[in-house]
Amino acid sequence: MPINIPRLLPAREVLEQENIFIMDDERAISQDIRPLNILILNLMPIKERAETQLLRLLGNSPLQVNVKFLKTRSYESTHTSRQHLEQFYTTFPEVKPQKFDGMIITGAPVELLEFEQVKYWQELTEIMDWSKTNVTSTLHICWGAQAALYYHFNIGKFELPRKCSGIYSHQVFDANDILLRGFDDVFYAPHSRYTDVSIEEIKEHPELKLLAASEKAGPLLISSRDRKHVMITGHLEYESESLAEEYTRDVNKGLDIHIPENYFPNNDPSNPPVNRWRSHGHLFFSNWLNYYVYQETPFLWD
Repeated sequence: MPINIPRLLPAREVLEQENIFIMDDERAISQDIRPLNILILNLMPIKERAETQLLRLLGNSPLQVNVKFLKTRSYESTHTSRQHLEQFYTTFPEVKPQKFDGMIITGAPVELLEFEQVKYWQELTEIMDWSKTNVTSTLHICWGAQAALYYHFNIGKFELPRKCSGIYSHQVFDANDILLRGFDDVFYAPHSRYTDVSIEEIKEHPELKLLAASEKAGPLLISSRDRKHVMITGHLEYESESLAEEYTRDVNKGLDIHIPENYFPNNDPSNPPVNRWRSHGHLFFSNWLNYYVYQETPFLWD
């Protein structure tokens, strides 16, 4: 999939080195096809890293994608430069009149707070409410998934005895769902969070489908039956070193943190981790874009 991204976006150089198919406006307008318009609400503190991770996976499809990044107005990031935010990000009032084929709401390091205590919660609920009519399908990641389950389906979260961090095996529960087309019966995915949601509540909810879960890490993939909402509690977008960087950061902070499970060979942080989720990450994003977004979106919005 050719991704149409700004020429000066820092992620562009990384993606070009990886041979990800990208383009800019000049080339995009010369193609006589209807591109998908994807809005990304990036709530991660280091926004450039999240941009690269998501754009890498959005680039694995024959469809053309226009990406727009969204930031909150009610909270200003302190880990990303103001220049970067002003150059590459927009705010909700600017996109509110528009329609989008797909939307991604990322995770955020606020999971130990009650939802209503998050500084931008009111703004986020306004965006999530707007997405019901202005977005074909929204993908919610990690805390974003918990926020969606709480706001849309009244399913709360609970704190874990210790951080869920590592690479865990997951079982597919609905192999016939097109979001999981091509998935192995058992596959691996990274998790990194202090809270979880009830697998029983998800199974019992009439509007939700549990697609994949782990015996140790709990539910991973959940979708609404109308396909408008997809929730993933883990991080299939993570790079090989992402958990290692988080672990080092927590150790340097003096936190009582355990080594990410099933991640470092021989459980030794001096060994480089082996990536066991990359292929399913690409497949998942490709399936979402194709089956939940492209196949469902109207050619022309009303």
